[in-house]
Amino acid sequence: MQTLNQILRRIPVWLVYLPGALPAPWLFYQGLTGGLGVDPIEALEHRYGELALQLLIVVLAISPLRRFFGLNLLKFRRALGVLTFAYVSLHLLVWLVLDVQLPSQIWADILKRPYITVGMAAFILMIPLAVTSNNLSLRKMGARWRILQRLVFPAAILGGLHYVMLAKGFQIEPLVYLSLIVSLILLRIPVSGLLARFRAADSA
Repeated sequence: MQTLNQILRRIPVWLVYLPGALPAPWLFYQGLTGGLGVDPIEALEHRYGELALQLLIVVLAISPLRRFFGLNLLKFRRALGVLTFAYVSLHLLVWLVLDVQLPSQIWADILKRPYITVGMAAFILMIPLAVTSNNLSLRKMGARWRILQRLVFPAAILGGLHYVMLAKGFQIEPLVYLSLIVSLILLRIPVSGLLARFRAADSA
């Protein structure tokens, strides 16, 4: 694992941005040329959202991978987080500009459709994460920056819940995404801390 970590340290971060960003224009091109089926707007919206969740799961997996397996991917976490926000933004833009279009209908959907309300809440929580994903914010905010970054946990849960609520009928895939998100968040909790809490509760 030490050898693998040494190799990873030599990989420049732009090699994460480049392949991570390529699906965005390719999917848009596929939508324009009929490669996404009979409803390209819905398909494009879905694919961007799905890619965002996949990247978010990778981001959440970085700390558990380091803790349990010694694999250090911390160098790439910020880049993966920025890509996640980019795909969430594209998912939202497709819905706003290509799908709904009417401002009055947009607000009506946000207020009346729970899955859209949940999705917008997740997006709003991700905005400060994206805005502060730079070295200047880290230096200025200090310890507060790490506290702010914890917004990724509720944002991730809301994003997974949005996918589950969006699915028509019972579908396994959205539930798998949500389960992975919740599991990866729970894996970050120190086992010793949990045991101490349970013991404290038993003795109370």
